Amino acid sequence: MEHYMMNLTLKVWKQKNSTTKGSFETYPVKDISSEMSFLEMFDVLNEQLIRDGKDPIAFDHDCREGICGMCSMYINGRAHGPWTKNTTCQLHMRAFKDGDTIVVEPWRASAFPVIKDLMVDRTAFDRIIQAGGYISVNTGNAVDANAIPIDKKDADDAFMAAACIGCGACVATCKNSSAMLFVSAKVSQLALLPQGEPERESRVLNMVAQMDKEGFGNCTNTYACEAECPKGISVSNIARMNREYLKAGLSTED
Repeated sequence: MEHYMMNLTLKVWKQKNSTTKGSFETYPVKDISSEMSFLEMFDVLNEQLIRDGKDPIAFDHDCREGICGMCSMYINGRAHGPWTKNTTCQLHMRAFKDGDTIVVEPWRASAFPVIKDLMVDRTAFDRIIQAGGYISVNTGNAVDANAIPIDKKDADDAFMAAACIGCGACVATCKNSSAMLFVSAKVSQLALLPQGEPERESRVLNMVAQMDKEGFGNCTNTYACEAECPKGISVSNIARMNREYLKAGLSTED
C-alpha cells in the first residue's frame, strides 16, 4: 500500500465543560502520514499545541485496539468516521486526502454531557448495566464447557450481542438519541443463555427503566444505529428486548 504525507485542516469542537458554550476552532496539521491512526494524528497536533503553550484538545481513549469503546468522535458527520464497522482509533489517515478539511465533534446527546472538548460523560451506560444486576451462579470449580447444552444459534447470537463495546455511537447517530441498541445487546446476551435465566425478567425491566430515567430518546426504527455501530450489532436485538420486556411486564401483573 502506497505511503504518503499530507497537510490537513482540522475544525475541532472546543468546549470547556458541559455548562459553557463551545465552538469550532481551526487547526492546520502538516506532514501527517497516511499510515497514522486518527488518534495518532491528534497526538501530533496536541504535542504541537503544548509546545506552543496552548491548551491541547481533550479526547477520550484507552486501548486503541477497537475494544474499549472510549474513542467517541463524530468525524465529518459520521460516528467514528467514514469507514464502516470501525472505531475512531482504528481509522487511519489514508481514509483522507491531502488538503482535506476534517470536522471533529463530540457525541451529541443530552444523556452524554460534554466533559471537555471531545470527551463526553457516558456513565449513563454504566448505570444501566448496574441496574441489570448480577447473574445467580454457584461458586466453586468451573463447570465443564459441555455441561450446559446451548443451541448453536442461541450461542452465536449471544456472542454477537456481547460484542457491543458500549461506545455510544448508536446514541450519537440516532435522531432521537436512543440507547435501545446498546441496552438490547446487553439484555440479549444474557437472555439467550441459561445462566441469565434466573434474573431474566427483573433484568430487562430494571435496565429499561434506568434507560428511560437517564433521558435517552425513543427508537423509531430508522436502523441508523446498526449502520454506524462499529461492531455491527443487529437491530434484531431491539425486537428481542421488546419481546422480553412485554413478557416480563405481563408476568409481573399475574
